[in-house]
Amino acid sequence: MSEAVKPEIFKAYDIRGRYGSEIDEGTAELIGRAFTRVIAELEKKQPSELRLALGHDMRLSAPEMAASYCTGMCAEGASVLDAGRVGTEMLYYLVGSRELDGGLMCTASHNPKDYTGAKLVGRGAIALSGEAGIGDVKARIEEGLGSAPGGGSVEEVSFAEEFRRAALEFIDPDVVKPLRVVVDGGNGMAGPMVGPLLEQLGLEPVEAYWEPDGHFPDHEPNPLLEENREFIMNEVKQRHADLGIAWDGDADRCFFIDETGSFVDGDFLTALLAESMLRKQPGATILYDVRASRAVADTVSHAGGTALRNRVGHAFFKTRMREEHAAFGGEVSGHYYFRDFYCADSGTIPALLILELLSQQEASLSELLEPYRGRYFISGEINSEVSDQDAKLAELAERYSDAGQDTLDGLSVDYEEWHFNVRPSNTEPLLRLCLESLRSREDMEQRRDEVLDVIRS
Repeated sequence: MSEAVKPEIFKAYDIRGRYGSEIDEGTAELIGRAFTRVIAELEKKQPSELRLALGHDMRLSAPEMAASYCTGMCAEGASVLDAGRVGTEMLYYLVGSRELDGGLMCTASHNPKDYTGAKLVGRGAIALSGEAGIGDVKARIEEGLGSAPGGGSVEEVSFAEEFRRAALEFIDPDVVKPLRVVVDGGNGMAGPMVGPLLEQLGLEPVEAYWEPDGHFPDHEPNPLLEENREFIMNEVKQRHADLGIAWDGDADRCFFIDETGSFVDGDFLTALLAESMLRKQPGATILYDVRASRAVADTVSHAGGTALRNRVGHAFFKTRMREEHAAFGGEVSGHYYFRDFYCADSGTIPALLILELLSQQEASLSELLEPYRGRYFISGEINSEVSDQDAKLAELAERYSDAGQDTLDGLSVDYEEWHFNVRPSNTEPLLRLCLESLRSREDMEQRRDEVLDVIRS
């Protein structure tokens, strides 16, 4: 590996590290060059024939880092369409709608402010992953890139209005009522990306941390962490709002708070969105991840659709959605994918769909969720440090050998009234447990503790 590039920045789903100490502008230029070569090989083209998109988020290092990625791409001869500061899904939209060969989004998503990184996609906005593409970028840099031919070009593009029109095609804007909504942008990209759409729908949301600010003065842009949700949960209750919506830093994930101030689990949000999509596309195929509550498959089946389980991770979802021609896919971590949005994940479309759903139903969000919350008792994802993950998975498989099992992603163990999935982290010596009981919360807690005892013994 070149001395300038640390191998640990190449992750399973993206490139990510601390700005300055782990990734700097020199690293970015090398990644830009290697990425261009990898896309050229995938497309069976010369680098000089490629058209590539580039975008960046609001992080303090992003403009300089994006410029360095661009320098690398142009050094290989590519034509670069520079979207400037955008949400990640806007970069995906640009790649898909313009039929580009690929794209690079300079972002560290929900990570703390000292991080930087990149999400890489190929034609059709198909994500590159550690197994397919990102590992190749790393390998090209390790081999040495040699001299660069040069000759590339840069064109600045503006397409925000076009993106908003495309997002609105997923709903009937005329049915959206003037709901009371609290929004928390986490000082990320949601404000400029989603804000104009909410105005267009006639909403006047209570805006919190809505201006992009790479200092993240209020909280980290990661709504999955409970401490980052406290403000919006309290704000929804105090303002008697109909719901709250929070986004992560690059705004490709969104999270919901019901009118009681309670967080909406991604499992149940996936079920609600699946039901909404099946009303629009009867009989469609829906993907859900191995961690999810049975609420998803039950809802899809009841609504006349086909539910398919899938490995966790956006690269796996986007590829499988194309293979199955699935209309929608949901991960419990807040990633929601739409076939008619280039099978990419969006933090905008789910927000629009839930606003439409609440406007159409004579029920509050908590009332829509009650059938799930009252029947499916989920643990959420629980991490345990385990040095020998394979041995522990084998021990679990032996311990629960009387159950149905599969190894699609880690180990899934399936009993009639409860089930669990345990999967290794891609980046740390951790096992992640998700467990569900259909009996009671007490039963779930008892089963959870029993499985955790095995994992941690």
